[in-house]
Amino acid sequence: MPLRDHFRPPVDDLTSWEGFHGQWPAMLVIALNRKLPRRYVASPRVHFGDSSEIDVATFDEEDDRLSAVGESSGNGGGVATAVWAPPKPTLAAPTDFPSQDVYEVRVFDQKRGRRLVAAVEIVSPANKDRPEHRAAFVAKCAALLQAQVSVVIIDLVTTRKFNLYGDLVDLMGLTDPFVAPDPPSLYAVACRGTRGDDSWLIETWAYALVVGRSLPTMPLWLADNFALPLELEANYEETCRILRIP
Repeated sequence: MPLRDHFRPPVDDLTSWEGFHGQWPAMLVIALNRKLPRRYVASPRVHFGDSSEIDVATFDEEDDRLSAVGESSGNGGGVATAVWAPPKPTLAAPTDFPSQDVYEVRVFDQKRGRRLVAAVEIVSPANKDRPEHRAAFVAKCAALLQAQVSVVIIDLVTTRKFNLYGDLVDLMGLTDPFVAPDPPSLYAVACRGTRGDDSWLIETWAYALVVGRSLPTMPLWLADNFALPLELEANYEETCRILRIP
């Protein structure tokens, strides 16, 4: 079955892309855990960037403890402590911290202290809507690769044309004909860092995606010499079937 456009009619009139993005990681986890050796385990992670909360009660408790320290005196056997007042900041300006949408599958190696070895990142519209959001997503992927975690990026967002893999390649100071001169806006790419003869190498497997065509099978690297097939098409179709997406 072909790839749908989840961000425009007619599919967008029938179901939300958030539902699909929330369900697909779970379906990928189910499929992976059926095939992974027992030492590995996959788990989903879904987080909406605008849903973060601050635990006010925790801050209140901290304030109470600090007040108790500042108000202690010799009457109780303690030593009065003056609270240090720092100088005024050199910059105070309103900002919008780039809180990221996360639609992700993580694979851990339980024989290595539950070490993260692979991550599947499903791009959301919010990951592409602002320069700071794109930079945060790309920096996250680069940090994972630097920590020798393989990364698969899947971008089905048809409403924004930026190619985050191209930004990742630029950040690493590399070139890839896949993103030059006209990078595809829909794509899937698998990336990993591996040790060459005398240096580290970045290896990638990039595929352009097209609405109306099938999705590829990607290599999901769990170790230097071990990869599993990440069968996007089968899991995509199962997700659409469960969510009744035509």
